[in-house]
Amino acid sequence: MEHEEPFNVLFLCTGNSARSIIAEVILNSLGKGRFKAFSAGSRPTGTVNPLALEVLEKNLFPTTGLRSKDWAEFSRPAAPFMHFVFTVCDQAAAEPCPVWPGKPMTAHWGVVDPAAARGSESEKRHAFLRAYTEIHRRISLFVNLPLDKLSDLALKEKLDEIGRMQ
Repeated sequence: MEHEEPFNVLFLCTGNSARSIIAEVILNSLGKGRFKAFSAGSRPTGTVNPLALEVLEKNLFPTTGLRSKDWAEFSRPAAPFMHFVFTVCDQAAAEPCPVWPGKPMTAHWGVVDPAAARGSESEKRHAFLRAYTEIHRRISLFVNLPLDKLSDLALKEKLDEIGRMQ
């Protein structure tokens, strides 16, 4: 997959308040210059979960300007062309997705929803840290793939394999 401009990557989830936001921020940092990440939801909550912001800030990632948005923003004619689209929650993986122009490479990287965690504040924070750690690990593997050396089939296999990692 030869490419000179940054690869555009869209992370999808239902609420676009935690996992997809975390993935967007991590990829924009780790993939700086090589990737441009976006996130959206099928039914966005309209706000970014404060614990998602907290885990990102504690790990020294920027959080200014983050917002929960509908995936329709990225299926419009003026939207950026997406090279990759990853779902990070089970609900979005099962929902019918918009048709993305250019047929981007897709994969499901399901992560347990930290926003659904119950218990004490400490337990909720731990759920966000677990989700952050899993997403960070997957994105670290993704940014280190030799995209220019892999066939589309081999790349799809690698992306699916990353999605199965815990």
